[in-house]
Amino acid sequence: MGIQLMLLSGILIAISNLCLRRSIDAGGTSKAYLMMQLGLSVFVMILLGPVRTGNFAWSTPMALFAIIGGILLASVMGFLGKAFEHGPPGLSVAMLNCSSVMPILMLVLLFGSQFGFYYTLWNAIGSVLVILGICWAGWDGGQFTNRSRWLLFIALSFFAHVAYLVFLNWRSLFINFGAEPGLGLHFTSEAANTQWFLPIIFFVASFIQAYLFFTQEKRIPNRSEVTYGLFGSVSNGLGAFLMVKATEVATSLEHAMLFPIFSVTIILGCNLWGRWFYHENVNWKANAVCIGGILLGMVEWTRIFPGLG
Repeated sequence: MGIQLMLLSGILIAISNLCLRRSIDAGGTSKAYLMMQLGLSVFVMILLGPVRTGNFAWSTPMALFAIIGGILLASVMGFLGKAFEHGPPGLSVAMLNCSSVMPILMLVLLFGSQFGFYYTLWNAIGSVLVILGICWAGWDGGQFTNRSRWLLFIALSFFAHVAYLVFLNWRSLFINFGAEPGLGLHFTSEAANTQWFLPIIFFVASFIQAYLFFTQEKRIPNRSEVTYGLFGSVSNGLGAFLMVKATEVATSLEHAMLFPIFSVTIILGCNLWGRWFYHENVNWKANAVCIGGILLGMVEWTRIFPGLG
């Protein structure tokens, strides 16, 4: 079930990226769009969380924990936006998506197999293929205005993204394992399962984005930014909700390739709308390498071919 939810999440985030592209095409800016998208996503998260479940229970410790997630999410977007200013967008997004193979390594090191995290040689080979395919697909030949600053900001966004994805998995461990020793912090399953977790993350991220927008651009968002921000908030909110749910229900086999699947789905989705709406050239060979890496990392080859074990 974790894989299916992550596939749907990737498709929805790709649609959200299309809304961003449409907003910029209509004369908007990324800062304004992200402010509107994140701000409106708060209401989507409240509808999907407390309102949908009828669970309005509040946990102050988990709310404070969620603030960290909001800061990390805002950092990813802020650093990526700065990377766009100094280097090619395609390669910037590709490098960010490469971070999807890192969380499982951190989770194995931090928590290990006792919490359902393990990593095999096949996972590693598959992840390498995913990285190669992502970089190949994102290498659009764009120009660097400042290579050193691009490297700085893409590295910051890379590590902030890894930290954010590990953070989401960490919270799912509190839900599934409660206050068992070895998790670093102490949260009960009931506290960790508060439905206000995602609304708080998006509220904090939107607040930071709003501060950056109004201090730097000093204007009111235009019509296209509001309209596409509204549509983008729905797809982004649903995508984020499904991504978190995927981390909560994923099996031990699924954990290793969960986020690589997410990244590859986004890339495929963006390539498809780029082809359909903008007639952009798509590197299908690179996409095939990504998919091959996913299949190689997901299949339990030792069960199919016992001699490999």
